[in-house]
Amino acid sequence: MKNKFLWIPFLLLFFGSCSQKPVVEQGVLAVDSEVETTGNHIQLSSVEEARAFYTWTSDRIPMVSAHRGGPYPGFPENAIETFANVVKYTPTIIELDVAMTKDGVLVLMHDDKLDRTTTGRGLVSNATYADIQTLFLKDEDGNITDFKVPTLEEALIWSKGKALLTVDIKQSVPYEKIVEVVRSTGSEAHAALITYSFASAKKLHYMAPEMMLSVTIRNMEEIERFEESGIPWTRVIAFTGVAERPHEFNKALHEKGVFTILGVLGNLDGRAIARGDQLYASFVQKGADILATDRPIEAAAAIKTLAPSTSSKSKYFKK
Repeated sequence: MKNKFLWIPFLLLFFGSCSQKPVVEQGVLAVDSEVETTGNHIQLSSVEEARAFYTWTSDRIPMVSAHRGGPYPGFPENAIETFANVVKYTPTIIELDVAMTKDGVLVLMHDDKLDRTTTGRGLVSNATYADIQTLFLKDEDGNITDFKVPTLEEALIWSKGKALLTVDIKQSVPYEKIVEVVRSTGSEAHAALITYSFASAKKLHYMAPEMMLSVTIRNMEEIERFEESGIPWTRVIAFTGVAERPHEFNKALHEKGVFTILGVLGNLDGRAIARGDQLYASFVQKGADILATDRPIEAAAAIKTLAPSTSSKSKYFKK
């Protein structure tokens, strides 16, 4: 019994340091100038491996998804340096946001406006990429960093062999452009596309049937409706919303071989801060496989003991 929940060996070294504070020096990243990282990598070499990785098994390894890349003091949202900082502490899925400039370049940006997260002002859609390149990113406290706004292409290239991505596509961005960049960078295996309706999921699946999709499925009725969409369950990761779901509902998705992503960002993250990070473990014990969180380092540390001592998924994790 005491071996049942031992942390798997390839993560021992890195999670052992999770009691340390995240790096917070403004503009300083503990990796080299190319924003390289070591350890805590997830490597999927083909779309077939992506499907196998995301097929639920009882020996799955619970994970975190870093909302907007996992910003911390000194590390702004949607920055490659921020992604690398989180990967130092834990294997992760990086959730990022994609907007489009006036001249059609896909950049990482959550807001319609530049004001909150950069030194610029005005709409992203009114700025050229040349304009964007002159700006610096600001962290959550409004402190200006040395980091620049990355393009989607840069993020896809950086993440290959390091982290998985879920790509949140802003309404002004044509799906065709997203699919084109994912394919041109050979990122089909490690970049899943986020959808918010079954209609959007059907459109993206028609355009890119090989790619994984994150689809919002929050109750039994939506499971039934999704089955009518014609999209194979083997292409789906189920985002179950931002409220804890019953164990029976998670089990129903597991029986279809589907991973569940619980959005703990916001209210549930707040509850963990107030009541203790062990709350994250309770979500996993009730059937959440991936926790989408604004606190990826803390959440990962809290669920590390829930990984099985051996797992069929271990081969995808690399030092």
